[in-house]
Amino acid sequence: SESIDEILENICTNFHRCARSILNRHEGRKTIEISDEYDVQDLLQGIIRLFVDDVRPEDYVPSYAGGNSRTDFHLPKYEMYIETKMTRDGLRDKEVGEQLAIDIARYGDKCRTLVCFIYDKGSFLSNPYGLISDLEALGADRVHVKVYISPI
Repeated sequence: SESIDEILENICTNFHRCARSILNRHEGRKTIEISDEYDVQDLLQGIIRLFVDDVRPEDYVPSYAGGNSRTDFHLPKYEMYIETKMTRDGLRDKEVGEQLAIDIARYGDKCRTLVCFIYDKGSFLSNPYGLISDLEALGADRVHVKVYISPI
């Protein structure tokens, strides 16, 4: 009965809790450890598939300013793209903001909603609320931009 927006908000805001919980496996069994952006994408895709049947990973979008790109996920039923980032040394507020600003410009005419999910496992972001506000404002009239950061 929840909307896709509510589902994605719950998934993204609770992502870190999920990532931490799978580290402590019964009898020391192997697990997925979130160490880079691809790990974030793998876990996020698995969770989203619990709620959405048609999740298309790495969908190509037309070139923008001379460069081609792929969104991390496309949810065609909802006219939605999802772009993920994971902070690290060298990928903090400024760099994440610049990368996502390009993505917003690139995908803005291709979908109704662009969800930007930033996993800040190492607490590299100094002003997460400012980053959310700035990025969401970039969508303006072109596309609805929703930014989630976990943990925050």
